[in-house]
Amino acid sequence: MSEKADVWQGTLALMVLKTLETLGPLHGYGIARRIEQTSGDALSINYGTIYPALLKLEQEGYISSAWGVSENKRRAKYYSLTRAGRKQIQKEARQWEQTAAIVARFLSPGEEPL
Repeated sequence: MSEKADVWQGTLALMVLKTLETLGPLHGYGIARRIEQTSGDALSINYGTIYPALLKLEQEGYISSAWGVSENKRRAKYYSLTRAGRKQIQKEARQWEQTAAIVARFLSPGEEPL
């Protein structure tokens, strides 16, 4: 069995935003579990990582939050994507694609980029 990897620096925000874009409002635990599930359980999201990231995204205006009741009848903060968050997804996705293309050039230096 392989060990779960930590989330790469700079990618968690994009993963959170894409998760909220896809599934709509979710609480922090649900976001973390969905990211792990989407990764095929290859990533591990700890709570010392997800909640500071959610706070930062909220402070930047990319997500908003409201208190609600979770599936297990507990009070939970639900996060939603804002209009600014939708724009940020596009910006971060473009940056990630550019970064991946640059790294690919180093991994296969003799090949022409697509």
